[in-house]
Amino acid sequence: VQLVESGGGLVQPGGSLTLSCAASGFAFAFSTYGMNWYRQAPGKEREWVAGISSRGGSPEYADSLMGRFTMSRDDDKKTVSLQMRSLKSEDTALYYCNMVRFKDYWGRGTQVTVSS
Repeated sequence: VQLVESGGGLVQPGGSLTLSCAASGFAFAFSTYGMNWYRQAPGKEREWVAGISSRGGSPEYADSLMGRFTMSRDDDKKTVSLQMRSLKSEDTALYYCNMVRFKDYWGRGTQVTVSS
């Protein structure tokens, strides 16, 4: 399984970014995998950000995001995205794509830096 994240970068506070994750090399239909975004800030533990369960479940989000992020998945394209708006300095982190079905698969992450 290969998960490749993209879309990270440097953005000013209050700005927006959209992250994408492309999946390949998995054995079962993409729709049967749960997909998640996690992030890890410097000196902190990795934390769950958002997730969509298999077979068209509704997105769920960490409460701390206060509705600023929107996750979606495209089962035909085998991708997931994370739209982030009203970004804050505390959103600075390495963002990871996670795929789960019986076991976890991880991408290498894409760096998001929110700074003026």
